[in-house]
Formats: sequence, structure tokens, C-alpha cells
Amino acid sequence: MTNTEKIANAKKRIDELERLIKCWNDSEQDESKIVNFTRNIENKVA
Repeated sequence: MTNTEKIANAKKRIDELERLIKCWNDSEQDESKIVNFTRNIENKVA
């Protein structure tokens, strides 16, 4: 895996974490909220 691929994957994880944090912050204000995140599972070989 190249450094460019590692950076791209890290950015994807950061974006997902930011969405989760936003969801959790919003859910504290709302009583209930359902959010479906699409998740891409990539096969990786070590």
C-alpha cells in the first residue's frame, strides 16, 4: 500500500469519525435519531 493510499484511507476514517461525533452531539439534543452510514469494506492484504 502506497503512502497516498494510506492517506486516503485515513481521511475516510476521519470523515466517518467526524460524522459519528456530529451524530452523537445532535442526538444529545434530540430524543431519538436513526442514522445509517454506508460502509465500504475493502479487502486488504498485509
